[in-house]
Amino acid sequence: MSFAALDGLSAQLAHALRARGVALGDRVVVQSPKAPELLALAIACARLGAMYTPLNTAYTDVEVAALVADAEPSLVVRAAGLARWPCVDLAELLVDARGRGATFDDAATDESTPAALVFTSGTTGRPKGAVLTQGNLVFGCRTLNQVWEIDESDVLVHVLPLFHVHGLFVAAYCALSSGATMRWLDGFALDEVLPALDGATLMMGVPTHYARLLADERFTRESVASLRVLISGSAPMRRTTHEEFFEHCGQVILERYGMTETGMITSQPLRGERRMRSVGRALPGVEVRVEAPSGAVGEVLVRGPNVFAGYWRRPELRESAFTSDGFFRTGDRGVLDAEGRLDLVGRSKDLIITGGLNVYPKEVENALDELDGVVESAVVGVADEDLGESVAAAVVAVDGFDPDRARSQLREVLAPFKIPRRLVVVAELPRNAMGKVQRDRVRALIDPRD
Repeated sequence: MSFAALDGLSAQLAHALRARGVALGDRVVVQSPKAPELLALAIACARLGAMYTPLNTAYTDVEVAALVADAEPSLVVRAAGLARWPCVDLAELLVDARGRGATFDDAATDESTPAALVFTSGTTGRPKGAVLTQGNLVFGCRTLNQVWEIDESDVLVHVLPLFHVHGLFVAAYCALSSGATMRWLDGFALDEVLPALDGATLMMGVPTHYARLLADERFTRESVASLRVLISGSAPMRRTTHEEFFEHCGQVILERYGMTETGMITSQPLRGERRMRSVGRALPGVEVRVEAPSGAVGEVLVRGPNVFAGYWRRPELRESAFTSDGFFRTGDRGVLDAEGRLDLVGRSKDLIITGGLNVYPKEVENALDELDGVVESAVVGVADEDLGESVAAAVVAVDGFDPDRARSQLREVLAPFKIPRRLVVVAELPRNAMGKVQRDRVRALIDPRD
């Protein structure tokens, strides 16, 4: 697909969306398998001044219905319809669009115009919609293209999902805004990834992707000979993966740090030393500080043009999410060294990152507690060689409780990556004197090796 074709298709889709009632400020919810046409749809929303709202393709009808009710979109692009909401399949929308004009007068927008609504769960289990502006997204593209020196000569192997900030607003938008070429893969399948690396210059992935490359005997130093940089994010990379990758092919993977609400925050240098366990320095124009004395562990705070406008219809979170001087509280804990490099040491929130995807324990616990026979539950992340972390649960249950049946029932309401891989029955959950569940002890109950 050429840039001219993408421009024309985005104009046709903008016409089609407007004909279906989408206007400036409206939400367009999209739950559709990865396809290059989705990029044109995202651009069409920007041209209308609408808010592109991507949902994980693994979400169940129950999960989607709750998020759609919160977003109140003008249109849902999804194969299966939802009661009360106008829905259209992507294929049907494309047929409609291709009969329309290939030019479009863009809506009058500016940096503050909301561009996307991206849901990220909270530890309470209730999803939060992060409102990202057009200015947020443009700043991210321009800054990362500068820092990583991405231009039209680059060839990016695109293996990431488009419902994720990493895959859409970082990988794809950096390529689109720089004029780079993308080699488009539906997902991370080694039989497709390995040949796609030949002649490519960039790859953006999650730690699981690099671990899987190392585990395949076909992966050699020659496999990445043409790549000038391999970038990893969305989850911390294990030291062993870093070391093995360098030993295997002589490449030092570049780690960066970001989140849904902020886009990218820091990056290791493209040129110069990349220290393991460090996620580098703040990007140009971004301020990072740690709420602790110099050199001590504290909460990571960030301020800059990358930081989102706020949570969708959750004004009560403004005071707790931001400091009085406008820094966003990330919930992550880290240390800043004297040269401004950030080391992340943990998360104050109970987030589990499995294969680069976020799972919040409370959401899984709520689903578990609804099952017959479950008295209470606690969900934690445990070390996983492939995924970095996997979801595990300890439950207090009545006699006759069947963990396998419980997992089967959870599949009706939770996406597969949220289902506990390990589920153990315990007599009681460990708690402290204040009655709070002690997750470290829960983790030890599930896997004594931890």
